[in-house]
Amino acid sequence: MDNEESPVWLSFADLVVLSYREPFSVLIEDQPSAKEVKIAAQSSLDLSSVSSAPDQLASPPQEPASTEQIVAALRTISGLDGLTTEEYTWLATHSTERVGPDGSLIFRENEPSHHMNIILRGEVIAQRRKSGPVARFVGRTSRLTGKLPFSRMKTWGADGRSVGPVWVLDIHEDLFEEMLRAIPSMTQRCVALLLDRTRDFTRMDEQAEKLLALGKLAANLSHELNNPASAAQRSAVSLSVELRETDEAKYRLGRLFRSDEELEQYNSWVKSARDYIHGSAGFSLIPKSPMEASDYEEKILRWLEERRVTTPWSIAPALAETRIPIPMLDALAAALSPETLSPAIATFAGSLRVERMADTVVDSSERIFELISAIRGYSYMDQAPIQDIDLPVSIENTLAMFRSRTAHVKIHLEFEQDLPQISAYGSELNQVWSALIENALDAMHDRGTLTISIRVTGQTALVEVRDDGPGIEEAIQSRIFEPFFTTKPIGTAMGLGLDTVQRIVSKHSGSVALDSKPHATCFQVRIPINRLRAY
Repeated sequence: MDNEESPVWLSFADLVVLSYREPFSVLIEDQPSAKEVKIAAQSSLDLSSVSSAPDQLASPPQEPASTEQIVAALRTISGLDGLTTEEYTWLATHSTERVGPDGSLIFRENEPSHHMNIILRGEVIAQRRKSGPVARFVGRTSRLTGKLPFSRMKTWGADGRSVGPVWVLDIHEDLFEEMLRAIPSMTQRCVALLLDRTRDFTRMDEQAEKLLALGKLAANLSHELNNPASAAQRSAVSLSVELRETDEAKYRLGRLFRSDEELEQYNSWVKSARDYIHGSAGFSLIPKSPMEASDYEEKILRWLEERRVTTPWSIAPALAETRIPIPMLDALAAALSPETLSPAIATFAGSLRVERMADTVVDSSERIFELISAIRGYSYMDQAPIQDIDLPVSIENTLAMFRSRTAHVKIHLEFEQDLPQISAYGSELNQVWSALIENALDAMHDRGTLTISIRVTGQTALVEVRDDGPGIEEAIQSRIFEPFFTTKPIGTAMGLGLDTVQRIVSKHSGSVALDSKPHATCFQVRIPINRLRAY
């Protein structure tokens, strides 16, 4: 299981609903109990002697087990505890046996399922050919599985292969009515098992949806953090080299000045140049236009070449970024001797590069700090579950998590002034905003207009999330909040996002509604302001 996602435990019987869920694979692992080992030793079935063969189906044994042996094995199944000897015997005499070697097929994906299966011994791996967002689930054998009475199961949702020798009993669906008459308690047992399956799979799918959302959030944050972190790292490395070179250049320059007056003129020019650069906001990493920046850099380069400045190609970009005027450079050339001009202007350009790198490190660090602050605000880290929530801040923190996807999205925030705070589960409420914003971005393919408004209506706060995507078809709008219903491609979503939204909003005694037309889809979330009404 190297390089696999962490497994989630569930019962082997839950395989039955594979055909109703998003694609995933199932790994069933269990060790036979000491009682099972003892029974297998007493049985005439020598399962370990069967050699493995690829794509071999589990089949009836050459020497069927006796009724007594099957009854003894059935007594080890916890789901059948309490049956009488006659009821165990009915199961043993109305079922068919199958045995198989390691790797044999127990069931095949998309084939009809007509039997209730009782795994008497062995382990099974069930895996879908097209796995979805959830990679693997782990369960255990020695349970009732397959098609049960009252089940709507039609086909198998995965390929099932044995791990080691396996021993299975099959009871055909045509015998279900007779089985329920002969063993009345099977009705309650099967219904309880079906309810357990529904509950366990709902829990698993909710967890899978959270993991899927967490993965998307982590990817967005990784992208957002990578840019400033990379910029800071590159600038820090270059800054170290540039500082050493600038120091050496300053020492050399100091020996070239012919008099204290010339040194004072240089220092005075540097001060006036810096005042101009910062006073006019000319020192910018972003040029007014690429063509204009290129043209001005070419002018600076020609000026440097005319005065025989050493390595003009390395000096021109730094001076061009500052938008320093040519007349100011002429003033420097007039104040210094030709021998001093080249190292003097190179030293000045080097100091500008150092400042630019330092500013990049500062800006990148501030960006990283902003993201960390947004994450802390989004998750309500180190805070009590119930908080007095500032809705605009909550929305803005959530939007920060999607910044990598909103480069081509126009975002309009329409917040009323003096909005009251509401008592809510902060981290859960942010899940609501995350799901609605993510759905809007998916609908617009990360290009369009996203509008989020907050206003107070009566005793409730109304939050609207609107996008100009293609809209939701009227025929399916009534199903949009159903669990496992999704309009997204198979494998990209579990269909639990809006179901989670509805459950969280209901937990706050609120409501959520949808109004969708072509190029105008709006989700409305209403949450009571008064804490006593919300809880």
